[in-house]
Amino acid sequence: MTEMRRRMEEELELRGCSSRTSKAYLDWVRRFAAHYKRPPEQMGSEEARAFLIDLLEVQRLSRPSVIQAFCALKFFYVHVLHLPYELGDLHLPRRSRKLPRVLSETEVRRLLESATDLKEQAILMTFYATGLRLNELIHLQVTDIDSTKMQICVRQGKGAKDRNVLLSPALLDVLRRYYRCYRPATWLFCGQNPEQPIDDRIVQRMVRRLSDKAGLHPPATAHALRHSFATHLLEHGTQLPYIQELLGHRHLQTTMLYTRVSPRALRNVISPLDSLDWNAPELK
Repeated sequence: MTEMRRRMEEELELRGCSSRTSKAYLDWVRRFAAHYKRPPEQMGSEEARAFLIDLLEVQRLSRPSVIQAFCALKFFYVHVLHLPYELGDLHLPRRSRKLPRVLSETEVRRLLESATDLKEQAILMTFYATGLRLNELIHLQVTDIDSTKMQICVRQGKGAKDRNVLLSPALLDVLRRYYRCYRPATWLFCGQNPEQPIDDRIVQRMVRRLSDKAGLHPPATAHALRHSFATHLLEHGTQLPYIQELLGHRHLQTTMLYTRVSPRALRNVISPLDSLDWNAPELK
């Protein structure tokens, strides 16, 4: 498995997969091999299909977990072994259509006010002001902040794409104070080791702790701040294609989810009939 692991790691890196995705995919291939007690290169689609069915029906794992296992094995067979990956009529459970957790503007204010130091304040404000994903935020570098163009460069976001997001004047002011206080060298938000970005689990625990402190129920997450960013932009009149670009969504349909979570935005939509400036005559 050592040689196969090395080849898979190389392929994952070549395709710009995040460290989290790479780790998860490697772990699924390891679990697949352990399930059959055989090297994965000695098995094929038939074993992969039986393994996934076992995850679904015996181990009863969640849909996202089974989908991730499916993608990991597909990556291994297609990109590492260059073999076909046909699983026949494998039916995965449908994805539940739950609406995302969105904070009200009052709740966002309470969360921001719960920060206990400048670093926590800067992280929370960056989430809400930019709509970044957790992995994108922790990999921000000092040089990504462009105060001349009032933009933040997000390098190699989801799908290995670069994009620019807004740099809020209020956020810039806090980031400048944060920089003077902490003097980050490479990573904007570093961990205990200044040569490494802050660990995503530390950020997740911080948001949860401050959410509890702010009395938010259910508690907020880093991703809830991203959803809140998008929803509040929509409510204040920003058009969906702009929100799509800021969020880094590949498809506009993904961004349209926020029309479902914002009744306020829908109430602001004016019917074309009302725009005619025409009064219907009274007919009998």
